[in-house]
Amino acid sequence: MGLPIPIRKVLCIRPDNMGDVLMSTPAMRALKETFNASITLLTSEQGGAIASFIPVVDEVLFFNAPWVQHSGTEAAVSEIAERLSAGGFDMAVIFTVSSQNPLPSAMLAYMAGIPIRVAYCRENPYRLLTHWIPDPEPLRCMHKHQVQRDLELVQSVGAYTQDLQLQLEPAIEAGPSLTRKLIKEGLSPDGNWCLLHPGTRDLRRKLPVHTWVDMGLALRRKLRMPLLLTGSAEDAAEVREMQQRIGAGCYALAGKLQLGEFIHLVSRSALLISINSLPLHVAAAVQTPVVALYAKTNPQHLPWMVPSATLFFDVGADQRSRNEILQFMHRHYRWEGPPVSTENVITAVQELLGSSKSRSAAATTVS
Repeated sequence: MGLPIPIRKVLCIRPDNMGDVLMSTPAMRALKETFNASITLLTSEQGGAIASFIPVVDEVLFFNAPWVQHSGTEAAVSEIAERLSAGGFDMAVIFTVSSQNPLPSAMLAYMAGIPIRVAYCRENPYRLLTHWIPDPEPLRCMHKHQVQRDLELVQSVGAYTQDLQLQLEPAIEAGPSLTRKLIKEGLSPDGNWCLLHPGTRDLRRKLPVHTWVDMGLALRRKLRMPLLLTGSAEDAAEVREMQQRIGAGCYALAGKLQLGEFIHLVSRSALLISINSLPLHVAAAVQTPVVALYAKTNPQHLPWMVPSATLFFDVGADQRSRNEILQFMHRHYRWEGPPVSTENVITAVQELLGSSKSRSAAATTVS
């Protein structure tokens, strides 16, 4: 599709969480590189927390949309529409998960008078979208990663990039700050550790404490490297319990790190083990090998372009989303991969660490 006007200023609408924002970075890079445009990200307070570490984003506008789950105070739609109207945007690109409806965001962009409005949509949006891409997921395909979905959306208006990696650059000052905190905990900051991230606000993705303890005990026996447990302040008590039960060589860092420090921590780690949440995507962005303990929710958020292994666990019928699209995907998606178990985690970790050492040795030989 041709564009009727020059594109100098693009509004990217991604009103949910940090991991979603991070997965949209290759598509935002494509927009910036193709049109040489400035990129403004409209997102929630929670999603915007990571935006300062994404170089492709020039400006962030915060909006806790009433049609997206979040913990902040909802803003008035009319007020944000007026603010966007004054922004002089040439194009609005609406990024969605396949189970989300883009029309509320499309209405917002329409109210703001943004002349070009681009999104996937199942039903005919008529004048709400100037560039409508009929959404094929999941009825015609459900194996497409979220990153690829976003890239194909911007390709529909002629935006391309050769760099498909997730983009994340932690603040330089967070590195020394992290080092001080690690030393205070009695850890060497050299990065020879395995990082475990059990924390999540989504109960569907939560694994029992005993599962993490069993994994931690086995990892200590097999690897003989420090284990670092991370999470938010809300996870701190549970993480301390895990650390105490695992014992010597295990360290509890939940609630002790700022986001920039956490990004540095992941980048220094030999390997990350995490439920399917933000840390998986941080690891992909900084190229830290990852073992994903993946709840059978949305299959489109697997680790992207990073050495990885994915183990699955089921979600009880009473906890599954009432969204019919997600219900359909759960019924029909082929969840190919081993289940979460201590034995499978150990096997995956050993294979990834072995491959990592082989890559390092090869790089040293070449250099």
